[in-house]
Amino acid sequence: MSDGKSVRLFQADGTPGGLLTAEIMNWTGHVVAAPRSDLAALLKRPEAIRTGIYLLLGEDPDSLGGQVAYIGEGDDVGKRLYQHARSEDQNGKDFWDRAIVLTSKDANLTKAHARYLESRFITIALQASRARLTNATSPPPIVLPEADVSDMEYFIEQAKIVLPVLGVNIFRSPRTTSVAPTPEPTTSRTKSPVFEMTLKRSGIIATAQEVDGEFTVLEGSGARLRWTGVVGHSYTGLRGKLEQDGTLVPLPDGSGMRFTRNHVFASPSAAAAIVAGRSANGRSEWLVQGMRRTYGQWETEGVEEAMQQEVGDE
Repeated sequence: MSDGKSVRLFQADGTPGGLLTAEIMNWTGHVVAAPRSDLAALLKRPEAIRTGIYLLLGEDPDSLGGQVAYIGEGDDVGKRLYQHARSEDQNGKDFWDRAIVLTSKDANLTKAHARYLESRFITIALQASRARLTNATSPPPIVLPEADVSDMEYFIEQAKIVLPVLGVNIFRSPRTTSVAPTPEPTTSRTKSPVFEMTLKRSGIIATAQEVDGEFTVLEGSGARLRWTGVVGHSYTGLRGKLEQDGTLVPLPDGSGMRFTRNHVFASPSAAAAIVAGRSANGRSEWLVQGMRRTYGQWETEGVEEAMQQEVGDE
């Protein structure tokens, strides 16, 4: 079992949609998030005059992840946010409706540190492919002493823990856990087995895992060559975006499609529909690899185990 983390959240104005701060025990980093309508309150905070990184986030229905983002840095983050917010600024980023500021509680971040973090965060966001970035360039990481690089990489890892708690997932890269390809029945729920979906007539096979609560279809998985379900179904748009961004590409023989990278879906059914090219119930279509146990049965086992343990403790 991995070590747990305690993330402390504080609603500065007492409302769930207002200005929010977040931090992890024994981490010098500090995160402040606010909607654009609360930018004035954010700019009045002490974090706003520190050196740090900032994210501008907005909705983008045309992108695969549904989000658009800009990643920047500054000696005085507040001044940079003010520049972006000015309506008369011809270079303003008018797409955004939320700002995230990452600084250090001990004020030890330097300009060089911020430039390094900016470069790394841009690279990580591009690799994750969960948002369309509006950054014009992707600068290479600035050269830092070895000890500073280690400190900044630790800063990044902690930020990647805190930000999803705030609903910011643009740095979460699809990944998999190391499991046996044909897992034996077990009472442990720390790792997901590999799930498999087969289209018998076409011989297409796809594999997936649930990682960090997200259902991820694995690179190399197959999918039907084209959508055969109801025209105009909600998943036809998703299928088109996956083909457009190169996540799904045709096989050389034209018999089907192939996933070129791991891809996270909103649900097992969404993943099953893209693979099958039609509506599909992912809870029954995905089977534990090498077994006849469905995803739904695997998911329910944890509930049964918990109830059995509760009964045993009474």
